[in-house]
Amino acid sequence: MTDNKVSQQVDNKQKGAYAPMTEKNENIQEENQEIDSEATESNIEIIDNAQETSEDSDEYNDDMTKKIEELNTKLEESEDKYLRLLAEYDNFRKRTAKEKIEAFGNASAKCIESILPVMDSFERAVLTECADEAYKNGMDMIFNQFKSALEKLDIKEVPALGEDFDPNIHNAITKVDNEEFESGKICQVYQKGYKIGDRLIRPAMVAVVF
Repeated sequence: MTDNKVSQQVDNKQKGAYAPMTEKNENIQEENQEIDSEATESNIEIIDNAQETSEDSDEYNDDMTKKIEELNTKLEESEDKYLRLLAEYDNFRKRTAKEKIEAFGNASAKCIESILPVMDSFERAVLTECADEAYKNGMDMIFNQFKSALEKLDIKEVPALGEDFDPNIHNAITKVDNEEFESGKICQVYQKGYKIGDRLIRPAMVAVVF
């Protein structure tokens, strides 16, 4: 047997020995390709799912943002309604309190106004000369008590004699020439005027120097 034939046989034997290994390698490569393909598909699916999830998340965030904005708008409207209602109630409370004070003042003024003629008559009686000194002193004491009771009710006499004429609190029924007073001054009081607090109950009837 020649050397070439021997070498060819050896080569054939080696090829026959490596044939199974080659098939295995090919099978492994095919499996690896399949795995790579499956992995690629899985990655694509994961990416798609992630994108869908991201889109869903963005949509959810947009919905939540809109809902929050709507709730904030409703809250602002409710706060505005509450503040308006509170302001209306405060105005109502103040108006009611003012009306009560005015009603009380009106009632008090009418009551005192009906008493003032009695006060005038009482004062004229006290100023009348009386021979009975004890009786006169008693009447003076009662009159002073009467005046003190009115003062406690914040009822005060309107300043008149010697004052400048004020049409808001004085009622001039005549003008006279009087050298003892300057022009525009009140020189005589025919009927005293009274106020309750700052409210005029009755103006003073007076004579004014022209």
